[in-house]
Amino acid sequence: MKIDRHGKGKVLAVEEIQLLFSEGLKTLRDRCLFGVCLYTAARINEACTLRRVDVFDKKRQVRPELIIRKRNTKGKLDTRCIPVGEDLQALLTEYSPPLHQYWLFPGRHNKSHINPMSASRILRIAFEDIEIEGASTHSLRRTALTTMHNNRVPLRIIQRVSGHRSLATLEEYLAVSDDQVKGAISSLSQISYVNKLGTSKK
Repeated sequence: MKIDRHGKGKVLAVEEIQLLFSEGLKTLRDRCLFGVCLYTAARINEACTLRRVDVFDKKRQVRPELIIRKRNTKGKLDTRCIPVGEDLQALLTEYSPPLHQYWLFPGRHNKSHINPMSASRILRIAFEDIEIEGASTHSLRRTALTTMHNNRVPLRIIQRVSGHRSLATLEEYLAVSDDQVKGAISSLSQISYVNKLGTSKK
């Protein structure tokens, strides 16, 4: 969890996500921007630098897949095509920028895309307004990746979504809960010798 902007951004609970999108983020653009981060596990720079054509076709319809271009990824790795789920599609359809708009999320005066630092500040203020501590832009990405992992999505598939260079780097992003640790220890009961010894002595 982040304290004074140090450490990893916390993984958000469902209730915190609902609060963020219903009360914390004030504009449709902001909800859409951070919806992209949450529902595609995109880094903040990747979301900010999306072009309209990366998400919408010429008929202003949301594409089945969102394109994160190689030049905007960390380390300039491969271009990623991420399927657009129902929740994100609903946000994007409502947002629906005009055809002449180049950037999906333009900055001031529409001259360029929104600055990632400005986007981070918007999210930080939103978290402060709804009194969620220890969260950052990384929280949305970590929440997405951890949710997939907890739902038993194979790491190789998660890596394809996240764009991490290695599985080791990806694993550092994944949160482990106390309940999961307890569950891991409880699973050792399958190899218990205590009850078996007690039974054999009778």
